[in-house]
Amino acid sequence: MRKFLFPVFFLASLICSAQKQVYLFSYFTDNGQDGLHYASSTDGLHWSALRQGASYLSPEVGKDKLMRDPCIIRGADGQFHMVWTSGWHDQIIGYSSSKDLKNWSPQQAIPVMEHEPTAKNSWAPEVFYDDQQKQYLIFWATTIPGRHADIADSEHEKGLNHRIYYVTTKDFKKFSKTKLFFNPSFSAIDASLLKKGKWYYMFVKNENPKPAEKNIRITKSRKAEGPYPVEVSAPITGKYWAEGPTAVEIGDYVYVYFDKYIDHTYGALRSKDMEHWEDVSDQVEFPKGIRHGTVLTITEAEFNAIK
Repeated sequence: MRKFLFPVFFLASLICSAQKQVYLFSYFTDNGQDGLHYASSTDGLHWSALRQGASYLSPEVGKDKLMRDPCIIRGADGQFHMVWTSGWHDQIIGYSSSKDLKNWSPQQAIPVMEHEPTAKNSWAPEVFYDDQQKQYLIFWATTIPGRHADIADSEHEKGLNHRIYYVTTKDFKKFSKTKLFFNPSFSAIDASLLKKGKWYYMFVKNENPKPAEKNIRITKSRKAEGPYPVEVSAPITGKYWAEGPTAVEIGDYVYVYFDKYIDHTYGALRSKDMEHWEDVSDQVEFPKGIRHGTVLTITEAEFNAIK
């Protein structure tokens, strides 16, 4: 029997290796003009840029030809789907898909706000698969002047008063009409969703400028499409300014990463119960220059194909 121990052990090792997970972070640098960047981690704390920080995809759509805030998910069809901010004042968002995170389909402009002629922007879109309705949600922040209750603004952000809007799709070819997704009493941007148990958690930035909030809050719903209570949590981030939250489950924790954009660095929180949050920003390492991205889980084989 002894002679079979090595083959059995070797086979078990191969199975474990095949099942090993890698965490991938999609992000942009500078103003987003050079496109898509990746960083990877095996523990959620230590992140390294892939290909020495080189871009994997250059932006081709939008007035400014930018690729800011790239959000990638693995779809129910097994493909990766990505949306991004294509420009500062666009009424469209960018979209592309890939089977391997390396070769991307022709870039598409989704006209999410072109029906609103005064819409100022379409910022920080995210895509999320609704496993209950078997469809994708795409949501983003837009300012439409005069549409929502006024907030005290600053000279720098004069006239910006964002709310979260969304469309649904099953195939990224046909899209629903744009609807209001989240309408709190504050200017809201950078919404991101995480399903945990029976709840869908929305992490969202309070963007109010005067007095400045610039922090991350939480609300939750039993349905991905909501409604989400507008009475949100107290800030889970600290006195620093934070934006661009993205969340992932790693072991017993949910990690939330966010851009400390004034400090030009990245931060992180973690929680076991979604109520008590530990700031572990001093424990995380991210590539220099990383800006507003999202995290997803891939296999070791998928990682090896792109690294």
